Amino acid sequence: MATTDRQATTLALAHALSAAERGLAVIPLSRTKLPALRSPHRDDPSPCHGECGRLGHGVYDASSDPARIRELFAAAPWATGYGIACGLPPHHLIGVDLDVKTGTDSSAALRELALRHLFTIPPTVVVLTPSGGRHLWLSGPPDVVVPNSAGRLAPGIDIRGAGGYLVGPGSRTDRGVYAAAPGTAHLPPARCPRSLLRLLLPPPRAHHPTSAAAGGHGQGLVQFVLAAHEGQRNTRLFWAACRAYEDGIGPALVDPLVEAALNTGLSEREARATIASAARLTGHRP
Repeated sequence: MATTDRQATTLALAHALSAAERGLAVIPLSRTKLPALRSPHRDDPSPCHGECGRLGHGVYDASSDPARIRELFAAAPWATGYGIACGLPPHHLIGVDLDVKTGTDSSAALRELALRHLFTIPPTVVVLTPSGGRHLWLSGPPDVVVPNSAGRLAPGIDIRGAGGYLVGPGSRTDRGVYAAAPGTAHLPPARCPRSLLRLLLPPPRAHHPTSAAAGGHGQGLVQFVLAAHEGQRNTRLFWAACRAYEDGIGPALVDPLVEAALNTGLSEREARATIASAARLTGHRP
């Protein structure tokens, strides 16, 4: 390994350990911004989120434990950066990625959204990307699952939520170095404004009460959960449960949704907690 690469890895580890001191869970990244460790299940389609005990499960390897972080970096001595997992306690991080693309002004789009929906972004951590973009760090509520999205909020605005990660400041990539904007490095992630949070969640559907029997629509929501791929299980379950409660079939669909979630690999405790969060968010009693 070249000396510059060794130095980049050493610096990345130091920055990752510093992030962990703030309670942030991290993983090593390669120069391509992808997880540095390859999956041990490349030839095995069965889902595994680290239950096997081996390394290489992407964001599911993320940890704030210094010993675990050193183990991850020792297994990936080519790593030159680190990723910060979103959606995990204590901050339940939400990343607002303001990209720089031809013909789009993502910062202006965010300002327009803020004016239209009456919210302001409080002072928070801002990370400058090598391409000229910005990552805004926000803190979400513990009982809400914010999904990842690309361009759904507005052109050039991507959201990093549960199952996603942000490239941490100090990371070196093929395009350059990520750095905290002056005066923001030591700020805590600001609380996500409630009106912005509503925009980040899947759009609600019109309320059409149905019979207690879930019917075809309920079966469609169950199938939606069953079709979840790795990294989508909680997000899909939360979305389906929200739609079920909004359509008046939430209580009737709890057990079918739990069963579907169990089939995707979630535990019953995780599934019921996610459905209860959906009930609370939609104004229903779990």
